[in-house]
Amino acid sequence: MSKRKTENLNTDLFLQIEEHYGYCSPNIFFFFRHLLELLKQTAIHGESNSVLIIGPRGAGKTTLLKCVLRHLLEEKEVQKNLLQVHLNGLLQTDDRIALKEITRQLNLENVVGDKVFGSFAENLAFLLEALKKGDRSSSRPVLFVLDEFDLFAHHKNQTLLYNLFDVSQSAQAPIAVVGVTCRLDVLELLEKRVKSRFSHRQIHLLSSLTFAQYLERVRAQLSLLDDFPETKFAQNWNTLCEDKSVKEVLQRHYNSSKDFRSVHMLLMSCLSRVSVAKPAIKPVDLLEASRLCLADAKANMLHGLSILELCLIIAMKHLNDIYEGEPFNLQMVHNEFKKFLQRKSNSMYNFDQPVVMKAFEHLQQLELIRPVDGSSAKTQREYQLMRLMLDHSQIMEALQKYPQCPTDVQQWAMSAFG
Repeated sequence: MSKRKTENLNTDLFLQIEEHYGYCSPNIFFFFRHLLELLKQTAIHGESNSVLIIGPRGAGKTTLLKCVLRHLLEEKEVQKNLLQVHLNGLLQTDDRIALKEITRQLNLENVVGDKVFGSFAENLAFLLEALKKGDRSSSRPVLFVLDEFDLFAHHKNQTLLYNLFDVSQSAQAPIAVVGVTCRLDVLELLEKRVKSRFSHRQIHLLSSLTFAQYLERVRAQLSLLDDFPETKFAQNWNTLCEDKSVKEVLQRHYNSSKDFRSVHMLLMSCLSRVSVAKPAIKPVDLLEASRLCLADAKANMLHGLSILELCLIIAMKHLNDIYEGEPFNLQMVHNEFKKFLQRKSNSMYNFDQPVVMKAFEHLQQLELIRPVDGSSAKTQREYQLMRLMLDHSQIMEALQKYPQCPTDVQQWAMSAFG
């Protein structure tokens, strides 16, 4: 290929990626070319490959894959031959369901019929054999995309992963296995026999977006076009991102997550308040929407607790302060609660042990407390070690907003030694 043609192709790719991502860093461009070459080798030359795309949510893993597939399917030979199977670890929760979904997506239900197979490997081999062309010399290439790849590693014996990687390593049929996951330690989840059959190709996508690029993307999504009929209205609308308080709000969101989905939620919350009476978004609307989006879910959960459950949380807070974050059990919490009761003349907070235990279990169900890793399941419930999943500031903030919180409970929470 001539130098000029290569330059034109690179420019086209750069524009396509920029259209999908809103920006195109050299890293994304390099990963795009790398993944495209891998899938081309399978789709055109019949070479089997396996690769993992790893990165946090919102980094653009699925977007990268979609962009590569869109470019790949522009070639007629690929369009005609390549078959795709998309599986999701949240939906295909075991290998039997996954195999049924593979059969459905390959349109082989009629071929399988009522056949009984001895093993998963035999069933998969039969499916791939059925895809061979009429001359029986070559098989159609199949692309397997495993979304939430880490969840497939929790299937019994990892049979699906073992067989897919085994086929991709051997010359049985041309297949490409692309795993998409958020877990950086995903290879540690794989069994030795599965890991040995994986090619160990990994694409790590980490967002390199600067705040200036982030702000520009928000501005582009929120701004009205130049040909908007009401020019003056459009000018006023488009100045929103220039406000200092708005930039501060967006900076907070950028620092907590560079995921554009969270920005879309923020902007949609603002846009939903636009009406005929209030036709523009004001900085105060964005501040209010930001407060709702960044609200602490666990602190909000405390507002719905009973007084007993709230008292147990305060007792746990005091235990954390006294023992410097060491784990505690129900008996310790109950003893701390009793100290509070002994200082009071009335007995409105006196509860029986079973009621206290029930409240403690409810806090565990809400995941406000959790068992310490490795704590024995055989230990009696009241002596099982726990950790509090809230910090001091979350508890104090929730107490201030707790509806009609008794004064003595608030004072107990603020006291230094319980």
